[in-house]
This record gives sequence, structure tokens and C-alpha cells, in this order.
Amino acid sequence: MEQAPKLPTDINGLQPHEVEKSPEITKVNKYCSFPFLNQYKWWLQMAIYSFLLIAGLSVGNLLGRVYFDNGGKSKWMATLVQVVGYPILFPFQWITTTKQVTTAESNPNKRRPLVLASVYISLGIFVAQNCMLYTIGLQYLPVTTYTLICASQLGFNALFSFFLNKQKFTPYIVNSVVLLTLSSVLLIFQTEPGDSNKTSKTKYMIGFLCTLGASAGYALLLSLTQLAFTRIIKKETIRAILDMAIYQCMVATFVILIGLFASGEFKKMNKEMNEFKLGKVSYVMNLIWTAVSWQAFSVGCVGLIFKISSLFSNVICILGLPVAPVLAVIFLHDKLTGLKAVSMMLAMWGFVSYAYQHYIDDLNNKERKNTNSEGVSEMAIIERG
Repeated sequence: MEQAPKLPTDINGLQPHEVEKSPEITKVNKYCSFPFLNQYKWWLQMAIYSFLLIAGLSVGNLLGRVYFDNGGKSKWMATLVQVVGYPILFPFQWITTTKQVTTAESNPNKRRPLVLASVYISLGIFVAQNCMLYTIGLQYLPVTTYTLICASQLGFNALFSFFLNKQKFTPYIVNSVVLLTLSSVLLIFQTEPGDSNKTSKTKYMIGFLCTLGASAGYALLLSLTQLAFTRIIKKETIRAILDMAIYQCMVATFVILIGLFASGEFKKMNKEMNEFKLGKVSYVMNLIWTAVSWQAFSVGCVGLIFKISSLFSNVICILGLPVAPVLAVIFLHDKLTGLKAVSMMLAMWGFVSYAYQHYIDDLNNKERKNTNSEGVSEMAIIERG
């Protein structure tokens, strides 16, 4: 008896009727139907997240500097505004729908709420501690010096990514790490006058060490966030990004509020507002827009971690470093001294080195995909023969 002809199968060995029912293949087919549109959408998302990160970082740092320059003295309040703005994300969280694109996402009941809660709580406490270190650094350092010291976080991030996220080191990445770390270490010798805030050498050293410690902590936070996404959350939705940003900040807000009331600084808030050089309205608006700026930064940062990696998110932070110093020179009358210029050039050189490595990796990935496609085509021809 003649056997019935065998139905053609796809590269995964599924029959045509099985392909339609497979969520993984459905996802691939959806993307492959309009590859140009999918690529355009991906780049648009990257541009939006990058803009939010750079804009939020630059504006948040500048407004924080304005707060201290015009009579603001509360470290706890300056730290609180970095996380307390999370309620503005609630409408976006509400209107965001969860797309079921994988089997894991279609079974959310399998996720343990206590595990997710422990992740958000742990990262939230970490965020609160790190924000306080950043606040001390911003209080004692000019914006140009402060932002350039933050370049060291890429070096720390590369190290943590190697151990936690299996990031591979290449000569270009090592070169990037060395240059960016050197660019921040040079600033310990910065003593030129003319910056927007003048502090003693002791306070300058404290600000430098706190900012350097905060950079290391932030780098670790990024790697831990990426690890949480890949190992625990495993959701490919914007809702997951918003949840991470909101719940982290919610926990951090609670921790910082405890510090604010325990320190007694809340009793001085009314006096601080009345004595603010720019007036009460400017005082309130400064705090509000600082909070909004840091939430934009938080969403952009988490979005880039989710879509690509913690190291790429950090690279965009470094790319945005020249923005705040330039704005500080224009609006706060900081001086871009020779040492700062050299430090900035090293930071940009380090970024270019990493960007070139990313370019090489992209070329290699495309070459592997083309090789795999040719191999699949040859197998199909052989099977039909």
C-alpha cells in the first residue's frame, strides 16, 4: 500500500496545524510577517527609553544642585524626591495590558507572590541606600565633577555583569572600563575654583567617596535587576517594566520616610521652604519636577535593562554625561576646566570603545543568522529531493 505523502514540517519539526497552536511559533510568525515594522518598533522603544534616561538623569541632577544652592539643606528630602514620584506611573500601569507571548506568561499563577515581593523589597532598600549616597555626593560636589565621577559605574557594572549576568570581556570592553574609571579618578585632583558650589577639601573628599560608592552600588543594582528579570519575572511586557520601577520606588520611599522622621528633619521643612532663595513656589516646583525627572530616569533605565542588558543601560548613562555639565555651564555658571575636559574626553573615548564592540557583536550575530538560514534552506532542499 502506498503511504500517504508526509506533510512538510517547519524547522522545529512541527506540522502546519501544530504551528498555528504553538505560542512560540505564533510569536515568531507575528514578528516575521512585518520584519521592518518590528525592527522599527524596537528602535523606537530604544530611543524612547534612552531619551527618558538621559533627560531624567540630567534634569534631576541639575534640579538637585539648584535645591542645595538656594538654601535646601535636608539630605533626606533631597533623597526622597528621587523615589517619591512613582504615583505618576499608576495611570500608565493601569492602561498597560499584558500580552501573552510565551507559555510562562500565560500561566501567571505559577509565580510565587512572596518571591516577587522579596525581590521588590530587597531592591527597594538598596535603592534607598544608594540614593542617599548620591545625595551626599551631589551636595558636596559641583554638577560637572559629580556627573563625571558617575562614569566609574560602567567599570563596576562590567565587573558585576561578568559574574552575575555572564557578560563576556573583550579587549574593547576592557579598554572602555579602564578609560571610564580613569576619567573619574582624575577628578580627585580637582581643586579649581569657580564651580556652582564651593566646599572644603574634606567635604569634597566625602562627596567623591560617596559618589564613587553610589556608582558601585548602582552598577550592582543594575546587574541584580537584570538577574531578577531573567530568572524570576520572565515577562516580556511594558507592564513588567512599570511594576519594577513602581514597587522599587514604593519600598524606597517608605524606608526614606522613616529616616526623614527619625532624623527630625521634617520639623525644619517649613522653615526651609520660607527661607528658600527663589521663593516658596519655586521650592515646591523644584521638588515636584525633581521627582518627575527621576521617575522618567527610572523607567528608561529599567526599560533598557529589560530590552537589552544592564551594561547597555549603563552605557547610555555614560553617553548622557556631557549633557549635565554643559547645562551646568550654561545655567549654573560652572567652569569647564582643563581637568574636567580631559576627564570628559576619556569618558567619551571609553563609550566609543564599548560602542565599537557592540557594533562588532551585531555584525557577528547577523553573520551567524545568515549561516543558519542557508543551512536550513539546504536541509529543506535535501528533504524535498
